[in-house]
Amino acid sequence: MPRSTAHTGDAERTEGPAGTGAAGATGRIRRFSRAERWVHRSTAALMGLCAASAACLYLPALAELVGRRHLVVTVHVWSGLLLVVPFLLGLASRAFRADLRRLGRFGPHDGVWLRAALRRDRVTRRPAGKFNAGQKVYAGWLAGAVLVMAGTGALMWWTGLVPLARRTAATFVHDWLALAVAAVLAAHVGKALADPEARRGLRTGSVSRAWAEREHPLWRHEGHERDERDEE
Repeated sequence: MPRSTAHTGDAERTEGPAGTGAAGATGRIRRFSRAERWVHRSTAALMGLCAASAACLYLPALAELVGRRHLVVTVHVWSGLLLVVPFLLGLASRAFRADLRRLGRFGPHDGVWLRAALRRDRVTRRPAGKFNAGQKVYAGWLAGAVLVMAGTGALMWWTGLVPLARRTAATFVHDWLALAVAAVLAAHVGKALADPEARRGLRTGSVSRAWAEREHPLWRHEGHERDERDEE
C-alpha cells in the first residue's frame, strides 16, 4: 500500500507508479538537477547535429542527397564550436560543478571497477560513487576529444591561420578522431539503451533507491543529500 514519507535533510523523493507524485513503496533519489539535464540535452543535440552534418560531408550518398555543401559545412563548424556553450552556462549551477568534481576525482575503488570491467568479470563487485570509473574515463576522454576536434576544425575552416602542411596534419587528426568519437558515442548510446533506469534519471532527474544502491553503492558516502538539493 502506498505510504507518505517525510525525511528531513534527505534528497529522497517518492513517486507513485504513474509518476503522479504520490508516495510509492520504492523511494527515489534525485540524481540530476534541471540545469544538468539541460546541459546534457543541449550537448547531445549539438553533438548529433555535428555528427549528422559530418556524415553529409564525408559519405558520398548523403552528400548527393542533401547537396548545399557550403551550408552543411557552416552548420558543422558552428555546431562544433557551440559545443562548449552548454558546459560554460552549466557552470552557473552548483550541482553541475559538484558533479564535475566527482567526475575528475579517482579513488582506489575506481581501479577495482576498471580491472573488473576490463576482465569482463561479472563476479567481482564493482564499487562506484555517483559516477563509476567508466563514466569518468568517458567524460574525460570526450572532453579532450571535443577540444582537439574544435582546434583542428578551426584550422581547417580558417585557412589563413597556419601553413598548408599544418592544415593537412589537422585534417588527418580531425578525420580519424571523428571516427573514434563516433565509435565511443555509439558505445555510450548502447550502454544507455541497456539501462532504462539510468535513462530515466537523465529524463526526470531521479532514480530508484534500489538502482542507486546496486549500481552506485558508494554514492551515499559522497554527500549527495547536500549537493542534490542545490539544484541551480
